Amino acid sequence: MKFYDWFRQSIRNPKYRWWILGGAAVYLISPIDISPDFIPFIGQIDDVVVMTLVVSEISQMLLDRVKANKDKKSGTVSAQAASPVDTADSIPVDVKAVQID
Repeated sequence: MKFYDWFRQSIRNPKYRWWILGGAAVYLISPIDISPDFIPFIGQIDDVVVMTLVVSEISQMLLDRVKANKDKKSGTVSAQAASPVDTADSIPVDVKAVQID
């Protein structure tokens, strides 16, 4: 599923999001496909796959945005936003305190 992972990371990057969505739209309306649309069933498989990827990622981004707005309005902070440093990977530091007069 390397293509799907690449697609997910790229579409969530604001820099590339509109390019990918535009490219997917052009691909869907273009008569040039991986499998030509005039072949029954086989011709629509690539279009359905592209449309499914785009719709699933857009719906996931919208759900994440709604959840973030809900958390922001309720005043709660998610676990990721609360601590920028992963505590499981952090190393404890032993500090010897000395009073300065």
